Amino acid sequence: MSITKLLKRVHRDERGVVTLETILIIGAIALPILIFLLKFGWPRIRNFFDDGMKDLGNESDRVKQGG
Repeated sequence: MSITKLLKRVHRDERGVVTLETILIIGAIALPILIFLLKFGWPRIRNFFDDGMKDLGNESDRVKQGG
């Protein structure tokens, strides 16, 4: 089978087109959401976890001291 025939056959084959379109649509929706979360949400999430870790450290120090 020549490369030309193979390329024509692949070009005519439409199996998986719906799946590919669905993946592209999901990606087109998810990418802006991900960018928004990284730009605006990440500092808040990071601060939330930093505060939680500080509280946990303070409580563990308090428990070690017997208070």
